[in-house]
Amino acid sequence: MKRIAPVGPLGPLGRLGPLGRLGAVGALVLAAGLLSAGVVSPATAEPTPTCGPQERALEQAGDNFATVCDLPGARLAGIEPAQPRIRSGQVDRSPNMRQVARVPLAGAFTDDGDYGTDLAFTGKYAIAGNYEGFTVYNIKKPRQPRRVAQVVCPGSQNDVSIYRDLLILSVDSLRSNDTCDNEPASMGLPLPLPNPERWEGIRVFDISKPAKPRFVTSVLTECGSHTHTLAPAAAGRTVYVYVSSYGPSPLLPNCQPPHDTISVVKVPVAHPERSRVVSQPVLFPDGGTTGDDYSSDTSGCHDITAYPKRDLAAGACMGDGILLDISDRAHPTVIDRVRDTRNFAFWHSATFSNSGRSVVFTDELGGGGGPECNKQVGRKRGADGIYEVKQRSLKFRSYYKIPRVQSDTENCVAHNGSLVPVKGRDIMVQAWYQGGTSIWEFTNPRKPRELAHFDRGAISDRNLVLGGSWSSYWYNGYVYSSDITRGLEVFQVKARWAKKAAKVKQSVFNAQSQPSFNG
Repeated sequence: MKRIAPVGPLGPLGRLGPLGRLGAVGALVLAAGLLSAGVVSPATAEPTPTCGPQERALEQAGDNFATVCDLPGARLAGIEPAQPRIRSGQVDRSPNMRQVARVPLAGAFTDDGDYGTDLAFTGKYAIAGNYEGFTVYNIKKPRQPRRVAQVVCPGSQNDVSIYRDLLILSVDSLRSNDTCDNEPASMGLPLPLPNPERWEGIRVFDISKPAKPRFVTSVLTECGSHTHTLAPAAAGRTVYVYVSSYGPSPLLPNCQPPHDTISVVKVPVAHPERSRVVSQPVLFPDGGTTGDDYSSDTSGCHDITAYPKRDLAAGACMGDGILLDISDRAHPTVIDRVRDTRNFAFWHSATFSNSGRSVVFTDELGGGGGPECNKQVGRKRGADGIYEVKQRSLKFRSYYKIPRVQSDTENCVAHNGSLVPVKGRDIMVQAWYQGGTSIWEFTNPRKPRELAHFDRGAISDRNLVLGGSWSSYWYNGYVYSSDITRGLEVFQVKARWAKKAAKVKQSVFNAQSQPSFNG
């Protein structure tokens, strides 16, 4: 039996039905995004359907993928079909970047809908989330990574973070219980809520023996945990987990509107079984941005990146980008807020420059399931927005988007990335789903430029099939990508800056808990 998402009166996602977590405004966002990319109604479409069984599987995914099939009978027609540089089966890469290894998804993680998600690193291990659980890879030899453990523990998205011997896992779909032996749970009625037989939140594992992870405990959080962020206390004996979630509904257990908060979970490192929610700061007392026909309503946050050494965090919160003071770890406070209702549909994630003087926000137009990297959508939508931090305020400087046109059958939009540790320069490696991996520089935030890339042709030249790189991160001299359908991939870059960066050794890396590389 497929164990992906709850089935109930609101549809298979259990979070506003086939509209995912964007709600009614999100439908309009996707309508705008898909139409601009060449998706039209049946009356004008070519006869090739794209919302078949593979595409319908997107409706069960958790990162807004379902929106690709929102328009009834929608088909990729190509009012002005995108003209990609390469076709299915081909590779477009810069001369300085090449693939050196791959470990495919295996076993219980090979069914349709068992998507690979985020990555975290500790020592010689990489851990990759999956909608069915997580996999531990030994990467001591980056060109020969080995799968050493695979834990079946269903619950979208299963994003991962690591602190010392602890692994934190995010669950953003209603489950029948908090353990790894669970099933999708119906939302159901009646109220009052929550219902103890319906759970979503974070799970905590002991990975002191990485090849033998051990479940320790779980914490129920409001609206589940789409993503999470680690903010360790100064002494290191406690780590705070900022839980981002969104998309409330009167019919959802433990997710009642309004939802203008995050949950802060305190995890005592020596006694993780005592983990608990210690605060729920309200980040949007006025309710946040009310979206229009393009931008989304704010009803929670999608992702937060902390910079613990600088007591700062940046939040991507649907219709808003925010800067947070986290000097009091248990009670983060908003110090600035920006919006871009013209070009940002869905504020998705954030990355600081090493100095903390700039922030890159990503816009996940199309929810990750749409073909948003073409001339119709343009260079400013589904892109990165670069902001400078001036006197603790965010000031817009420019947009960055990959320069290569992708086809109408490739889901492509800005997604997860991280800094490359190069002193004096701000270089970022970033995933773009089927747009591949781009390495680009924003040392001058007004003039970003690409330095390297690796991009495959569409999975299918005929149908829109979900795939591509979910996360691309730099770790100890190599680029690691968690591909939605291909598994773990490893890349090497030949450049002077890459050679310098390879000398910076990290013992742990979580993209959402940003380290300072240069003191």
